[in-house]
Amino acid sequence: MVEAKRKLIDGNGKRLDGRAWNELRPISLQVGLMKNADGSAYIEWGKNKIMAAVYGPKEVHPKHQVLPDRALLRCRYHMAPFSVDERKNPAPSRREIEISKVIREALVPAVIVEDYPRTAIEVWVEVLQSDGGSRVAGITAASLALADAGINMRDLVVGCSCGLIGDQVVSDLDDTEDKEGDGDMPVAIMPNLGLVSLLQVDGIYTREQFQQAFELAIEKGKQVYGMQREALTAKFFSGDGAVSSVEEGTE
Repeated sequence: MVEAKRKLIDGNGKRLDGRAWNELRPISLQVGLMKNADGSAYIEWGKNKIMAAVYGPKEVHPKHQVLPDRALLRCRYHMAPFSVDERKNPAPSRREIEISKVIREALVPAVIVEDYPRTAIEVWVEVLQSDGGSRVAGITAASLALADAGINMRDLVVGCSCGLIGDQVVSDLDDTEDKEGDGDMPVAIMPNLGLVSLLQVDGIYTREQFQQAFELAIEKGKQVYGMQREALTAKFFSGDGAVSSVEEGTE
């Protein structure tokens, strides 16, 4: 256990990829890439490459699932067979079904579903390449795609994951840190409203570590939220819709 932790973070607090404990991976966002979707967004977060598309509001099929007073929000998270090192079975796995539910529950509080009764809004999240933190990156992209589709929302939803390497709280775990580290805490927030729509915890934290990881996830999520807003502004006012960022870490 000790040797594995030394590989993930050195005595100077540097991680395998050279980041400081509180530094994000490079992030790139683009809005409105898919002409056949009502809304779309693409995110590169570290080595994650994820496309999100939104269709609707549209007619509900099958009919018995119609909700008379609000829209039915459906989410599907799927990893392409080539998205991981070993070819993945294209059929939905239990993990993908679980993350589809997690993404939906993170987005529902932000969408004003009451404005679209008796309709369905479908959100598709396709992971083209996976590198840890794909659920929070997927939530971030899906929220942008909903906004691009013109769906009425209370706020954008942005996700960020923090965790533990040994006793050290770190931000934005990559795939190696997620698998070999000591804890993972995906968080999704609506920054403008000051609300949390997702909080999951894996690992054992002291009260102080939990508080530090939670606050760090919110702080970093707000940084990504600024990028979301820039990407939407770029799409609708300059026709570009692309934003990238490489964070300078602080010790």
